[in-house]
Amino acid sequence: MYVDSVRQGVPLSSLINTLADKNKRRSEQQMDKRKILIVDDEEYVRLLVKSALSRDYAVLEASDGEEAINIAYTQQPDLILMDILMPNLDGYTACYEIKRAQATRAIPVVMLTGIGHELNKKLAQELGADGYITKPFNLQDLLDTVKHYELVTCPLGA
Repeated sequence: MYVDSVRQGVPLSSLINTLADKNKRRSEQQMDKRKILIVDDEEYVRLLVKSALSRDYAVLEASDGEEAINIAYTQQPDLILMDILMPNLDGYTACYEIKRAQATRAIPVVMLTGIGHELNKKLAQELGADGYITKPFNLQDLLDTVKHYELVTCPLGA
């Protein structure tokens, strides 16, 4: 497309400015999107969730609890979807650390895990988790949960 424009006599500087404007608008649109942090050591789970959410949200990724805590502090996501069983630092501990810190305690954390036992759900809640989704999950349930926390943390008219 751009090569054809140059062949048709459009100045290269004009095309560069057009591309820069498009990139700037795309960047501004990303900044306007609410941020969701997906934390899972399984890349395919992160990719699945990211593909479901990236149209409407800016999606951040972490592969373990340590990385999640760092991203939570530096990026201040609007929601965290976190697995429990991960290397380096598990989701329970990461959730507890995120909820314990003044700078990140208001960020909703939803556990997204293959562990469906009631005791695990209760433990997650006691450590500060705001929600719990069991894998395999229904994509619509995931989207509904994300939308719920968007409305809870940013009510209409705010």
